[in-house]
Order: sequence, then C-alpha cells, then structure tokens
Amino acid sequence: MNGWLRVLGVDPAATGPTGYGIVESDGRRCRMLHYGALKVAAKRRKECAGAALQDVHARVCGLIEEFSPDALAVESVFIALNMRTALRLAEVRGVILLAAAQHGVLVYSYAPREVKARVAGHGHAGKRQMQLMVRALLSMNETPEPSDAADALAVALCHVQTEQARRRFGLAGQAVSAKPRTLRAAVGSTGLPNEIRPGGATRGGLPRIVSTH
Repeated sequence: MNGWLRVLGVDPAATGPTGYGIVESDGRRCRMLHYGALKVAAKRRKECAGAALQDVHARVCGLIEEFSPDALAVESVFIALNMRTALRLAEVRGVILLAAAQHGVLVYSYAPREVKARVAGHGHAGKRQMQLMVRALLSMNETPEPSDAADALAVALCHVQTEQARRRFGLAGQAVSAKPRTLRAAVGSTGLPNEIRPGGATRGGLPRIVSTH
C-alpha cells in the first residue's frame, strides 16, 4: 500500500448511542482520527418516531462529508437478538447504508464475533477488553469512551485488517476494493453543538458523546 486507507466504522444501536470512529492505515500502522457516539434524547424520540433514524443518517452523512472515507464498515445484525430489537437495529443500519450510498462510499458488513476475533483474538471478548485492545492497536493516550465508540473503532480496524489480507493475497472482497489515498493530516472535531468533551481529551480534543435534543 503506497497510500493511506481511511475507514469509517459504525456500531449501530437499537436504543442506545450509535458509535462511530475514523481509522486510517498505511498497511504498517494505524491511527485514530476521530470517534464518538450519537445519543438521541428521549424527549426527541417521543416527539418524532423517526427522530433517531434521522439523526443517525445526518451524523453519518456529516462524517462522510468531513472525512471522505474510502470505505464504511458496519456491524451486521446479531441473529440472537429478539425480533423487536433486531428490527430496530435493522432500521438504523438501513439509514447508515443509505447515507453511504448517497455519497458513493463502499460498505462492508462484519459480524460482531468476527470483529472481536480480529481485534481481541477471540470472538467472546468483553467490552472492556475490546476498549483496551483498540487503545493498544491505535496507540491512543487514553481508553476510548464510551464503549459504543470503541466498538465502532474496532469495526473499522476489522475492515483495515481484512482489506490488508485481501490485497496481500489477492482475495475477492464483499465489495470493490477501496483505492488508498495519499497521506492527509488528521482533522479535528466537527465542532457540532451539544458535544461533551472529557477533561483529558485525546488527539485534537475529540468529542465522546453527541447528544441531540
């Protein structure tokens, strides 16, 4: 790889925050550019049935427009979920896929166990273990919070590792391989309203929770 591959990882949620994270790799090392989680306020959910879907779609569109990822990696629906939760999760994934399609970004889907196996070494890793592994793999100064954001970074890392293997061995993927980009400087926060910043922020003082009202 002569350039950097940039991936937007998204961890969709049926009711809780939807995590997102931007990871960039040149084939030898990976770095984190941005991460956080979108939480839709309960009041807004009551006012509009599709509020959560609208906000997730808008957030993913904003991330794509700002960071121009080569690919979007998203977790697939966990088949062990009950029907109601699975349907809600599928709706969230739907608007994520829509945002990617509207911006011409290739989408790759990974099962939760596959993500855990690639990042932590086994498919039954807990959330804390995933957070620590993500921190180590991305050489971050602090453990990514909340866990939803760490999961999104893990999904992005999973795709990076999978894509590297595909290119190395000439394997076919789920979609057309994304073309690597030339090195670009990491960008900072989006500056969106209602962003909560921790006291000890990582590179660029990145937000952790974006709450909509």
